[in-house]
Amino acid sequence: MSRFQPTQRTQVKRLPDRGAYDSETVFKILDEGLICHVGFSEDGQPFVIPTSYTRVGDTLYIHGSAASRMLRTLAEGVQVCVTVTLLDGLVLARSAFHHSMNYRSVVVLGRATLVTDPEEKIKALEALTEHIVRGRWNDVRLPTEAERKATAVLALPLAEVSAKIRKGPPKDDAEDYELPIWAGVVPLSTVPAAPIADPRLKAGLEPPDYAKKYSR
Repeated sequence: MSRFQPTQRTQVKRLPDRGAYDSETVFKILDEGLICHVGFSEDGQPFVIPTSYTRVGDTLYIHGSAASRMLRTLAEGVQVCVTVTLLDGLVLARSAFHHSMNYRSVVVLGRATLVTDPEEKIKALEALTEHIVRGRWNDVRLPTEAERKATAVLALPLAEVSAKIRKGPPKDDAEDYELPIWAGVVPLSTVPAAPIADPRLKAGLEPPDYAKKYSR
């Protein structure tokens, strides 16, 4: 099992027992998530932008409009912080102070580079599509040359990375366990519903299995 070497910036300091640095844990979280938050600073103003992403090996790919301020700024090589969080449950303790959440999260630090190689770019766009819905790429019209030019793809190496995880029941103060207050966990998960057809869908087209049986 490979392991990311913790740095001064990625070492989990608050509740360090929740930190994880092995690639298996990190990759599982990244592969299950759908949205990342990209943090960066431009002219002294911090921004945090939500966007989609995908992982291919040891690289995180982010895409968007070529006119996007975020992508143009990141392509200049500024420091970036990317986070992904999966919420697994609400932790209800006996005291208000000890309420918490069960979660799995990943923080990635580094500098992104603009993908200019056409083959890498189209493979990244395919991976992004497949990350969201497995099997979709082969069913859709592929991007035209104009669409590819209008889309920017950034690559962020997975080098400076850490995960942080909280799981299990509440952790109350010893004397509070005798209080007559319900405590426990309310599990949360992403549950897909039945697909809803586009109102302009051609008659007779049924949703594919990957839409009807979607899961993360």
